Amino acid sequence: MLTDIHPKLPMRNKTTTRDYYINQLGFKALGSVDYDGYLMLKKNNIELHFFEFKDLNPKENYGQVYIRTNTIDQFYQELLDKNIAIHPNGKLQVQPWGQKEFALLDPDSNLLTFGQAIL
Repeated sequence: MLTDIHPKLPMRNKTTTRDYYINQLGFKALGSVDYDGYLMLKKNNIELHFFEFKDLNPKENYGQVYIRTNTIDQFYQELLDKNIAIHPNGKLQVQPWGQKEFALLDPDSNLLTFGQAIL
């Protein structure tokens, strides 16, 4: 039985990644051990893990994750209020597949898409 998923995304700089996710997106550090070259973050029921990839070229990074939420309008507005950059092609909108979505890029160009089912 599968129970959870914790995507692992590349990062060039642990301090930059930690700062973005914690101070901009509201994640918290997971655990009390600071692993060299590895970062674990959590927000609500979502865990994201990051591995160090110092030579990553953000223009060639195809890391992406789809995160479901049940408060998409509120979360989107919170990010706008903090002046968080939304992906130019990822503004909040209803998609033909029945999801209300928006997307953003983290400092390493990992694509984060947030979606909520339209009932």
